[in-house]
Amino acid sequence: MNVMKRYMRFVRPYYWQIGLTLIIGVLKFAIPLFIPLLIKIVIDDIIGAEALSDREKLEQLFWWLGGTSVLFFVFRPPIEYFRQYYAQYVSNKILYDIRQEMYGHLQRLSLKYYSNTRAGEVISRVINDVEQTKNFVMIGLMNVWLDLATILIAVGIMLTLDVGLTIVTLLAFPFYAFSVKYFFGRLRELTRRRSEALAGVQSYLHERVQGMSIIKSFALEDSEQRIFDGANDKFLERAIDHTKWNAKAFAAVNTITDVAPLLVIGYAGYQVITGGLTIGTMVAFVAYIERLYSPLRRLVNSSTTLVQSIASMDRVFELIDEPYDVKDHPDAQALGPVKGRLQFRDVSFRYDEKGTDVLEKLDFEVRPGQTIAFVGMSGGGKSTIISLIPRFYDVTEGEILLDGQDIRNVTTSSLRDQIGIVLQDSILFSESVKSNILMGKPDATDEEVMAAAKAANAHDFIEELPEGYETKVGERGVKLSGGQKQRVAIARVFLKNPPILILDEATSALDLESEALIQDSLERLARDRTTLIVAHRLSTITHADQIFVISRGHVAEQGTHAELMAKKGAYFDLFQVQQLSAE
Repeated sequence: MNVMKRYMRFVRPYYWQIGLTLIIGVLKFAIPLFIPLLIKIVIDDIIGAEALSDREKLEQLFWWLGGTSVLFFVFRPPIEYFRQYYAQYVSNKILYDIRQEMYGHLQRLSLKYYSNTRAGEVISRVINDVEQTKNFVMIGLMNVWLDLATILIAVGIMLTLDVGLTIVTLLAFPFYAFSVKYFFGRLRELTRRRSEALAGVQSYLHERVQGMSIIKSFALEDSEQRIFDGANDKFLERAIDHTKWNAKAFAAVNTITDVAPLLVIGYAGYQVITGGLTIGTMVAFVAYIERLYSPLRRLVNSSTTLVQSIASMDRVFELIDEPYDVKDHPDAQALGPVKGRLQFRDVSFRYDEKGTDVLEKLDFEVRPGQTIAFVGMSGGGKSTIISLIPRFYDVTEGEILLDGQDIRNVTTSSLRDQIGIVLQDSILFSESVKSNILMGKPDATDEEVMAAAKAANAHDFIEELPEGYETKVGERGVKLSGGQKQRVAIARVFLKNPPILILDEATSALDLESEALIQDSLERLARDRTTLIVAHRLSTITHADQIFVISRGHVAEQGTHAELMAKKGAYFDLFQVQQLSAE
């Protein structure tokens, strides 16, 4: 299967460890196969040996049992330890490599993918599905071969004891093969559907846990319980379908397992009665039946588990195969230091190929050091414009130039190194305040971190936190107020010190005191940088060098605050409405 071949790419670096594990495993499983042979020796060659005295029989029994005990107590424990250790080591290393590649892939996917995919679905594939593939390594690459080796060794020993009885023992094998092929062919699809339903439950939980405050504030507990019950019912239905088919498979296979020993016992008993077989050989064969059919049962169980692993592989590689909407050109060059001159030339953009244009034929220029503001009604395309500059999305038509270079011709990482962004809802990670600020410059010194915090008017409140800069802020910065989160976000941009600054409604929805502090730090941050501001409150951008009024993807008006007020057009109307609201 193609999916298994692709998985083997991750296995290849560990071939020698897997080979060593198999060699050790063969020794581990081969040692117990001596027990039935020992039973035959004790019955036929010691107990049934008329030529030996009782003293000689006891001596031989002692030596055989003593030698076997040394084998089990001295040699088998280290063999067992190293087999388990290497098997777990190799499988966990392979999962580590897969998750490492998947996370790198997730970071290269554009925001379009994340806007269309639930976070819980992504997490389910990276955690649950990757973990399921571990069974392919443990079972498909190790245990299956060890069980086959055990069967071959057992059959080899049985052939030396009695060929006819061995053939009778193997009569059930073709029925095993047919059962596995028939029942487990459909199990892959049933397993995949079950995994998808489980991912649905996980996605729902992930979203609701994050939004629990909304559920409680609107008293939606009963309604949400019904929705969750629906998702949970769907998973239960898929799980039961999977279980039913699995149960049928095991019913058939275990019936074969139970009937096969009866054939052996019947034929062996007939041979003993007619004098064609010794009692010791019959007892040894009965013992070997269990040694033979135990690995067969494990192989059947392995078939179920391997099908589940392959279904999980499908989902893992489906994510890995997700194409990049934004990717570097093969000849892309790293962008060096820039002055900050931005040009939009006939830029059009749509989020979906079949959708309508969000921006149409935008043409404007931002000179180095200028402050440009974008205003207008919600949905006009303001945030889309600033999302195109760091290439969160690529333009559908036209081009964006930075210092005369098309931004699609430079590497995305070097482009984004030149840009600092402060959003309306700045996301902080659950680590310390210091760690969140360091995202602006991971190798910064403590002094640089503190200087950035002071410039962002954040140092004083950080010092008052229980552990100062080492205080954990909680998921998405839940332990900080909105104003405090914004100041930490501004501090990390100060630390980054980029030539281009993007502010997306960075002061909206804040109290007056926080807004004043943040506005002060933003004005300090914007000094001597090319700054693009998306503003809701027009009073905060009256100082801008140019103001663009964006409406339905077009520039409806542009000019300074004074020029636009004098025109008494769309900007004038917006400003008047806000002034009246403020009064």
